[in-house]
Amino acid sequence: MSRFIIQSRLRSWQAFLPFCCAFHVHAGGLPLDSNQVEETSLPTITVTAPLTFNLLGVANTASQGTVTQAQLKNRPLLRPAEILETVPGLIVTQHSGDGKANQYFLRGFNLDHGTDLASFVDGVSVNMPSHAHGQGYSDLNFLIPELVNFIQYRKGPYNAADGDFASAGSVRIEQMRQLKENFVELTGGSFGYERLLAAGTTEYLGGQLLGAVDVSHSNGPWDVAENSEKQNVQLRYSRGTLNDGWSLAFSHYQSDWGSTDQVAQRAIDDGLIGRYGSLNPSDGGETKRTALTFNWADTTLTEQRKLDLFALHYKLNLFSDFTYYLNDPIHGDQFEQLDERNVFGGRYEQSFFSNLLTYPMQNKFGISARHDAISSDGLFLTENRVRYATISDDKVNETTVALYAENTLNWTPYFRSTFGLRTDFYHFDVDANIAQNSGNLNAHKTSPKIGFVFGPFGKTEYYLNYGYGFHSNDARGTTLRINPDPRDAGYLSPVNTVSPLVRTKGGELGLRTEILPHLHSTIALWQLDSDSELVFVGDAGTTEASRPSRRRGIEWTNYYQPSKAWQIDFDAAFSQAKFTDDDLVGNHIPDAIGTTSSMGIAYTPNSPWSVGLRLRYFGPRPLIEDNSVRSTASTLVNAQAGYQFSKHLSGKLEILNLFNRQVNDIEYLYNSCLRSDSATAECSASSTNREGFLDRHIHPAESRAVRASLRVSF
Repeated sequence: MSRFIIQSRLRSWQAFLPFCCAFHVHAGGLPLDSNQVEETSLPTITVTAPLTFNLLGVANTASQGTVTQAQLKNRPLLRPAEILETVPGLIVTQHSGDGKANQYFLRGFNLDHGTDLASFVDGVSVNMPSHAHGQGYSDLNFLIPELVNFIQYRKGPYNAADGDFASAGSVRIEQMRQLKENFVELTGGSFGYERLLAAGTTEYLGGQLLGAVDVSHSNGPWDVAENSEKQNVQLRYSRGTLNDGWSLAFSHYQSDWGSTDQVAQRAIDDGLIGRYGSLNPSDGGETKRTALTFNWADTTLTEQRKLDLFALHYKLNLFSDFTYYLNDPIHGDQFEQLDERNVFGGRYEQSFFSNLLTYPMQNKFGISARHDAISSDGLFLTENRVRYATISDDKVNETTVALYAENTLNWTPYFRSTFGLRTDFYHFDVDANIAQNSGNLNAHKTSPKIGFVFGPFGKTEYYLNYGYGFHSNDARGTTLRINPDPRDAGYLSPVNTVSPLVRTKGGELGLRTEILPHLHSTIALWQLDSDSELVFVGDAGTTEASRPSRRRGIEWTNYYQPSKAWQIDFDAAFSQAKFTDDDLVGNHIPDAIGTTSSMGIAYTPNSPWSVGLRLRYFGPRPLIEDNSVRSTASTLVNAQAGYQFSKHLSGKLEILNLFNRQVNDIEYLYNSCLRSDSATAECSASSTNREGFLDRHIHPAESRAVRASLRVSF
């Protein structure tokens, strides 16, 4: 009798329970590997999913999904954060050294280092508010891609569990708690690339103990060797499963590197440097991240509870030079950004599964809190990494608490609704080295969300979503009263403070269909409004608040798996980004992504061989408000082949930038002065019209690189 009741109740909840608790599925419909214990949140029930799991009746939007281990396995990666390119329409690039956070592009945004893309690893927010280099700075270099279990993504501000930095979307990465087999892997390749990865699990005191060490070195194709050194250690003890168990993890990551920052195009054209040359060989940095994380979950037939707690210490010293001799013709324009902080926080979430009359219903309630104690948030003028002046060196305490609730109700087998409400409270406390810029401030934002799902009708489902979101601004900008920058003509003059929390709101209309056998397709038509843009400032390496904006676009995603051996995916995204207030300078948002597409093929037959091939197109973008100057487009192809020599020995060959395309990772348009420009009126130290030369500043994509790996498992 009890078994019959459980099965009956499960059938009544099947419209939404699988997505919330039981399955983690890709937008293309591939379930997690069947041997993963995290498959189901109902431990008394065994659910066997077919190879192509039907997302119809499960998803709440057309633009959400999950990427599995199987999809990551045959994907060649230049950098760890490139695993995020498994999210359709998301581009990951770099405009500096590989020890620095990557540059992200999604849904009409140049997201800088993460301003409107919220990223989480094992429930811990990676974005850093009030960061020395950029608001929402999200450095994912500490990831070990081989240990990623799955990636869940959502686009748009429609999920009540997502708050700050999630207007364009959110990405949640879960790492493995147990390995199928222990292994040691050695990799060597072009440009002095060397890597040692060792990982394994063992049973200990009734649980699983996982450890991993990842050490690497690379010089890159740059004329000035990057000399990048990375060390990464992870240790995790866990019991139970992801949805019924707990985990305690320790991780430590550190990196130091030299960097070839973006360079002026005229320096290459005039033969002053080569394509991979540097205009300041002392640029670079070092960073450290040490974290302690606790995750706990308990699931019964009628409810699910989750708790995530974390504490971390973080430090970054970053030396950059984007304008060379524009501000200081004697010392040059290099500057150091210092960020050192301790972060503490957590989230508790509880879901209740019940019925409203005869209608299956889920109610979710959550609370999260975070405190960033920033002991030094500094900007210094440097020459060859030696400080000679201080612009700012502030202490910041930033605290946020969020409350959220969400209701999902199945009104009929062909119609369900989701209503969410979230309120975020902020407290900013700034102790600036210039007393007038110190102060404290409280702020809050309430963000409603709503969504409707119609269908499935003939293997097609329709979605309508609308929601409010926001991103926070740097705490220092909320208390800033006078200009602290001695390089600026307005030094110590009054300035306007920025709004602490910037409202965004967006809507989405989409569909998901499986009309054709083995093919899963989604289409999403979306729009997002923002009360204020953040704009990159080249000579300071910072962002500043700007005008209100509107973005709109369409995304088309396809995933085709005709058999176990073949996986084929294709996606394309088209977007438009413009300021909504009229200005004579123009209404285009500089460097806003317009068109992107990607295609991947993975072939894993029942034989020793496996092959993966990826193509990524990154379209042209306006570099100035009037759209008179645009970036060039880029197309890159990466390839990977694997071979299983024996049960315990395998090899892998990766070719990155297969066709050795000379394209750019990033392009900006701003003014700068080279040392060779010193005799011109635009750059002479004695000139009254010293404004520099307006020029493209580019960071080239890395040239073709070959990497070979050998893995011994035991």
